[in-house]
Amino acid sequence: MERGFNIELMLVVLTVVTGLIVLFYTLSRWGKPKQARSDDPFLVDFSKSFFPILLIVIVVRSFIAEPFRIPSGSMIPTLEVGDFILVKKYAYGVRLPVIHQKILEVDKPERGDVVVFRYPPQPEINYIKRLIGLPGDTVEWSNDKKLTINGVALNYQSIENYSVEDGLGSARKVSQKTETLPNGVKHNVILYPQSTRAGKWKVPEGHYFMMGDNRDNSSDGRFWGFVPEANLVGKASFVWMHWNWLENGDGFQAGRIGTAVN
Repeated sequence: MERGFNIELMLVVLTVVTGLIVLFYTLSRWGKPKQARSDDPFLVDFSKSFFPILLIVIVVRSFIAEPFRIPSGSMIPTLEVGDFILVKKYAYGVRLPVIHQKILEVDKPERGDVVVFRYPPQPEINYIKRLIGLPGDTVEWSNDKKLTINGVALNYQSIENYSVEDGLGSARKVSQKTETLPNGVKHNVILYPQSTRAGKWKVPEGHYFMMGDNRDNSSDGRFWGFVPEANLVGKASFVWMHWNWLENGDGFQAGRIGTAVN
């Protein structure tokens, strides 16, 4: 999806620095006559103004919710290029910013969740995929483009074809099916006529297997393996804005606002 580590680190550093400036200045003025705010040094006045704002931003962004933008089509038809989504950061536990250490257990990921996680080969990059395999599961993706989980083949129902655009901006119809996971979660996937990456994977303990809903156009667990529990960022909740400003993009689409991510 997008690189987020530097922004997170920058916010933490700015919050700590401005907080320390306010603290040290307040202690240095302890017992002295109060002075007007306009008499404070510029750096102190700046810190007093921005520390509360930065603190609120870092608390909300780290522990409650964070916005992300969808830059690729790997989760079509669930998420489109240009969707801005809100991710519940507390869904799988409360973690400290930057070091990502979990300090509070909240809930466990469930099969079918649309999850934001730190990409295992490059943890500074955030990815979003659908959780298909839980720890201990055996997941198989066949050449006929069907999933089998723990020896049970999933049910598929063909629905209306989905319209996608090629690199030249021309519309193209591809197969769309409703996939039903073992826990009853239903979601749509799209399938291209070309060959796919078939295989069988045993999910290790403490890890998860992720796949994109755009099954033939997704860099996911079939190619780079499993996601450690420590890499989970949060659960996608809903689309709060859609704006695809890229060439051949569909611009602003008010109809996408409020779309739940299921």
